[in-house]
Amino acid sequence: MKFVAEIDIMPRPELLDPQGKAVLLGLEHLGLDQVNDVRIGKHITLQLEAETEDIAREKVEKACNKLLANLIMESFTYELRQA
Repeated sequence: MKFVAEIDIMPRPELLDPQGKAVLLGLEHLGLDQVNDVRIGKHITLQLEAETEDIAREKVEKACNKLLANLIMESFTYELRQA
């Protein structure tokens, strides 16, 4: 079976996000001072094949835990759907 995983990786909330702060300052300079906070992360679309949805989830979690996310500084969420 073919699956598509939509993965979002974000900095942990307790850590500073310098890139987000830079974007927030840029928005303020554009007159958008109603924005209170900006967090910058990554979005990854992963296409994979697996025998079952459970096996596909195991593969996605392994990819995130071992390669895609730095678990010390980032957390991840994902949605999995059949392609």
